[in-house]
Amino acid sequence: MIKIAGLHKALGGKPVLQGVDLQIGKGESCVIIGGSGAGKSVLIKCILGLMTPDGGTITINDAPRTRDFMDDIGMLFQGGALFDSLPVWQNVGFKLLRGADKAQARDIAITKLAQVGLTPDIADRYPSELSGGMLKRVGLARAIAADPKVIFFDEPTTGLDPIMAGVINDLIRQVVADLGVTAVTITHDISSVHAIADKVAMLHDGVIRWIGPKAEIATATDPYLKQFILGSSDGPIRSRW
Repeated sequence: MIKIAGLHKALGGKPVLQGVDLQIGKGESCVIIGGSGAGKSVLIKCILGLMTPDGGTITINDAPRTRDFMDDIGMLFQGGALFDSLPVWQNVGFKLLRGADKAQARDIAITKLAQVGLTPDIADRYPSELSGGMLKRVGLARAIAADPKVIFFDEPTTGLDPIMAGVINDLIRQVVADLGVTAVTITHDISSVHAIADKVAMLHDGVIRWIGPKAEIATATDPYLKQFILGSSDGPIRSRW
C-alpha cells in the first residue's frame, strides 16, 4: 500500500531522515517506534505531503502520491486537534460536510461515535466538556468518518492514564480490523506496540534500524531495539539532553 525508498529530509540544515526504506502492506498495521527526535513525525508528514522530501520516493498503491490520496486517509492527531468552537458531531463529520447535508453528516457522525463507544448524547457537546479519553475517542471517530483506506495515528495514547491508554489501543485495533484499513502508527509507547502492531519498524538516526513482525521484537538481538524496548539507559542510544 505504501512504499518509501531512500527518503531524505533535513530541517535547518540538519539531516533528519537519511535514507528511509519502508514498505507497508495493504491491511497491515505498522507501528514505527523511536526516541524523541528520531524523525517519526517528519516521516509521517512526508508521507502525507505536509513536508516535501529532499530526496527519495513515496508511492501509494504503486503510483506516485497525489492530492487525491488525502481523500483516502484518516488521521488521529496527538493532541486531538478538535475544533473548540464546533460540537462533537461537526468535528467528527467535518470532512463529510463538504459533500453531504448536515442531517446526513450528523447521522454518520453518531454512527462513528458508537463505533468508538460513545453515546449519541455526546454529539452536541463541545470538546471543552469532554475528558481526555473521550477526546481521543472523538478524534478516532473523526479519523474513520469518511471510511478511509489508510489511517495514521500520531502518539495515540499520549497524556492518558494506563487504563485509558489500554482502552484506546483496543479500540484502534478493533477499528483497524473491522474496516480492513492500512494503519501507520508512530509511538514510543511499548504497550501500543503490543496492542496494535502487525509489523514494527524502529527509526533511529534517520534510518530504519530494525523491522520485523511484532512477535520477533522480544527475541531480536539488535542492541538499539533491545535498549528501546527495555527502556534502559545502558546501550548505544544516548540521551539528547
